[in-house]
Amino acid sequence: MVIPVHDLNPVRRTPWVTYALLAANVVVFLLTPGMAGSLTGGSGLAQLCHLQAFLDHYAAVPRELIHHEMPRLVPTGDVGVGPQGPGCVVGPPSYDKSPELSVLTAMFLHGGWLHLLGNMLFLWIFGNNIEDRMGHLRFLLFYGVCGIAAAYAFALLNAGSGAPLIGASGAIAGVLGAYLVLYPRARVWVLVPFLVFLPLRLPAWIVLGLWFVLQAVYSSGAGVSDAGTVAYAAHVAGFVVGLLIALPLRPGTPPPPQPRGVLFGRRARPGG
Repeated sequence: MVIPVHDLNPVRRTPWVTYALLAANVVVFLLTPGMAGSLTGGSGLAQLCHLQAFLDHYAAVPRELIHHEMPRLVPTGDVGVGPQGPGCVVGPPSYDKSPELSVLTAMFLHGGWLHLLGNMLFLWIFGNNIEDRMGHLRFLLFYGVCGIAAAYAFALLNAGSGAPLIGASGAIAGVLGAYLVLYPRARVWVLVPFLVFLPLRLPAWIVLGLWFVLQAVYSSGAGVSDAGTVAYAAHVAGFVVGLLIALPLRPGTPPPPQPRGVLFGRRARPGG
């Protein structure tokens, strides 16, 4: 898996929506119970119970989205002592939850620092160009539509699941799909892990095409042991939706500049 670090595709205007989304995701993460200190691995039972209650309230749950079945008992955030020892207390929910609204709130929740930073890296690199092409408001709507479509697609495939679905991955996958359609020849600096991290400059169609193929393979459960905990199917759905939405914009999209310099370990020809 290659790690993108920078694309060579300048924008014409400041991507304020991309910046706002980045900031909102970071702020919500820092406000999520127990997440700010998750980098050190220090989280006690009280924090875990508080986090479970928080996610039950604000995360999207497939069973709730598809069947509108709300649980009778949910984590309250308190710690109790039962026959098997200390644990999280459950009780009737003290709030009214809208499954449809939870799809939006879940897009700003993340399960850890790596989850957050990985998503924000892709949004930082590829989001500004899509916002530049679509405009601020249309990009914000596009981002939301891709995230909603990804969540519901995953929920349809896992209609009986009560596990919370969180993360901006589905919406950001839509951004990647749009980038592949609009800027397939844009150059992207990536790090390739091979004993050490080797820097290479590759066309976007290779970087994003490889990313999509891996997500599609992983969504089938092949090649990974945690296919049940990562919503690969949501990534695939978001990518496809973003690609389809961006297709009508392709004819009027100016091509990115083709930089000179080292490419695939050799010096590129002028204009190549």
